[in-house]
Amino acid sequence: MTERHGGNIAKLAAAAGKPAGEILDFSANINPLGLPEWLRPLISSRVGALVHYPDPDCTDLVRAFAEHHDVCPDEILMGNGETELLYLLPRVLGKARAVIPVPAYVDYAAAAEQAGMAIATIPLREEMDFYPDLGEIEAALRGDEIAFLGRPNNPTGIFLPADALREIALRRPETAFVVDEAFADFVSGESLLAGPRPANLVVLRSLTKFYAIPGLRLGAVVADREIIRRLRAILPPWSVNTLAQAVGAAALRDAGYAEETRQFVGERRAELVAELEAIPGLTVYPGTANFLLIRIDRGDIAAPELAGRLLADGIAVRVCDNFAGLDRRFFRVAVRTAGENGRLCRSLCKALGIASKTPVRRRTPVIMFQGTGSNAGKSILAAALCRILLQDGCRVAPFKAQNMSLNSYVTRDGGEMGRAQVVQAQACKIDPDVRMNPVLLKPNSDTGSQVIVLGKPVGNMDFWEYTRDRTPPFSAAKGAFDSLAAEYDAIVMEGAGSPGEVNLKKRDIVNMNMAIYADAPVLIVGDIDRGGIYASFIGTMEVLSERERALVKGFVVNRFRGREEFLAEAHEYVLSHTERPVLGVVPYLRDLGLPEEDSVSFKDGLIDGRIPAGDHVDVAIIDLAHISNFTDFDPLRIEPDVRLRVVRNPAELGTPDAVILPGSKNVIGDLAGLQASGMAERIMALARGSRTEIIGICGGLQIMGREIGDPFGIESAGGRSLPGLGLLPGRTTLAREKTLKRVAARHLNSGCEVYGYEIHHGLTDGGHLAPLIRREDGEAIGVGMEDGLLWGTYLHGIFDADGFRRWFIDHLRVRRGLAPLGRIAAVYDLEPAFERLAATVRRSLRMDEIYRIMGI
Repeated sequence: MTERHGGNIAKLAAAAGKPAGEILDFSANINPLGLPEWLRPLISSRVGALVHYPDPDCTDLVRAFAEHHDVCPDEILMGNGETELLYLLPRVLGKARAVIPVPAYVDYAAAAEQAGMAIATIPLREEMDFYPDLGEIEAALRGDEIAFLGRPNNPTGIFLPADALREIALRRPETAFVVDEAFADFVSGESLLAGPRPANLVVLRSLTKFYAIPGLRLGAVVADREIIRRLRAILPPWSVNTLAQAVGAAALRDAGYAEETRQFVGERRAELVAELEAIPGLTVYPGTANFLLIRIDRGDIAAPELAGRLLADGIAVRVCDNFAGLDRRFFRVAVRTAGENGRLCRSLCKALGIASKTPVRRRTPVIMFQGTGSNAGKSILAAALCRILLQDGCRVAPFKAQNMSLNSYVTRDGGEMGRAQVVQAQACKIDPDVRMNPVLLKPNSDTGSQVIVLGKPVGNMDFWEYTRDRTPPFSAAKGAFDSLAAEYDAIVMEGAGSPGEVNLKKRDIVNMNMAIYADAPVLIVGDIDRGGIYASFIGTMEVLSERERALVKGFVVNRFRGREEFLAEAHEYVLSHTERPVLGVVPYLRDLGLPEEDSVSFKDGLIDGRIPAGDHVDVAIIDLAHISNFTDFDPLRIEPDVRLRVVRNPAELGTPDAVILPGSKNVIGDLAGLQASGMAERIMALARGSRTEIIGICGGLQIMGREIGDPFGIESAGGRSLPGLGLLPGRTTLAREKTLKRVAARHLNSGCEVYGYEIHHGLTDGGHLAPLIRREDGEAIGVGMEDGLLWGTYLHGIFDADGFRRWFIDHLRVRRGLAPLGRIAAVYDLEPAFERLAATVRRSLRMDEIYRIMGI
């Protein structure tokens, strides 16, 4: 199909018998970056202004254009698209002829014909790659003409030197030169607006192509004041609408978008030229803008037939046989993203019947859960989908590019990763792998974190230092994703926080930037139990760029209590405002029995409040500011005779049967916090009372000792040392190297096998303490006092072992005067929880639609 202009996607889609959304449009030369991110909220904020007439003088828009191009405002006129101004120019320039080097934009001739002008064309030579011979053009001038020139030319992409055009205009003052710079913003070369401009030189500019807003129609003409006066006299009033004026002014002031576009288009154009030149039977003409002219050098197929085959494959190109000087051999393609350009080249090879040389990365089916905020339920839903896919026969793996959490785990090969992806790997029934969480940030202060990349610590950094250059961590994340995607049938991805956090988006490697790299469809999850979910869905979409919005396929309402039919009206509202459906409502799940991702739920009191009905023991966990690996205590929650509570201040402590000091990512800071709050004194008073068993896990063990030294400044400035609680005689030194080990060991007093992992910088001298827990290699990783009331260990996960956990609880029972149960009362097994979760989520989500989105 040959159209006068490219981009009539509705007509092309109808011809192909496909929905418009399934056509990849290479016929329209629009910025492949898409709309600037500020455009949607800007339009939303200007809706109220639509009740007023637009500014007829486009005052702010003209000011922005003048400042951007350094020209006088009196020499600028804005129009309803560049084409409107192009059609008016012949009426005010008063010339009898139009001289047009061809091929050229078809509306030059159309505008001249409409004004009753004679048209003289100057054919550009194919053998010279259609480069204009300026001497030949000048020789054709008589002084009674308008010379129409594209810079860069459409469709050839040739960019004429500015100085050469100025010189011709000066030598030929009787000729009017109309230079069309509609695509000049894509080129780094000098604009004719940047230097002296002869009075007979008129420059047309378009904002619609470069800023991807052809639907708004916005263009400008820069010319001598007298020409502008005549044009204004015949320009229809209120030609430029209110929204176009606001968007145009903002666009001209966005220097960052312009620079990013030129770099992006330049890189993609070079790649596309190389890919096209590798296809036999095609000649690619060098271009400088965001499109390329191509000639077919085979006699068995012409451009219209080739375009038909491409359209059947979902690709639209611009056939160029209606350009003067071109024939049925020529077509034009836009420069788009790398993936889209690769698809074009593969489709061209298919249409031409040749083998594609464009490498195709196998697209592993993938889905990504992002949230309206933290703790919306992304991790749990990702785990659920992992199990559902496994049940349906897929080899599936989880992936989260970057996790910020103090809840970590050590893999079999000694790598450290976030606990959430460990749980998701368990849902997949595969071993945890650091590639599933290639970047882990473990906060150790209000603004700083230890950075772990592919399982190994690379240093401590504050936020600004880490985000200054995202290239190294993002490269690690992309490499890890590619490696997993090559091994598994499907990948379930998880974001972090919200993709709408505008202060973080440019530095993001875990939400939309990762989704774009993985070409991952996104489901946005919201927690309705917190309120504001539908405003959050719509608000999140409002701050996403068009490229990001295109990845969002729907929403998931999580933690709903009530009857789903009550939500129907809200779901229709969301659909009408976002054009995205709600793909499921997941009920509020109580006592799910799966570890939480981070300490948010812990600190929100998730494990507080359950008091067993019968005889039980009371176990208090001290809430540290930098608590880590809080899931160490999850197994105690399932025991029928244990009350597990979190203690946040000394008044809440009471006289429990056991106090547990948990792990910490900033032991010195948390120790100082215990001392300042009075909690340290209350714990020591319990120790003196000889009724309460006090246990330290990892950092808690270090806090119980006599002293903690930090000679290398791992957790403090200036190599600080701090006295510990003195409950155990050991001294701890924080070492440079981090211990990361999976461990199998034995608890000596009970004879029970225990297992878990070590994650610590500290080296603790146990003094004369008796060993309580020994690793398989004989090293003690747990020590304590002989009476068993004060002890600690470096073993995370010690309570996971059913036998040891029951032994520990029974000893607390005996000390309390209760009879021991003498048998395992609860089995810490996540499998039933995974199955319950998967069954609930499968019923709650439109799985057929999600599988369709994934391409399964």
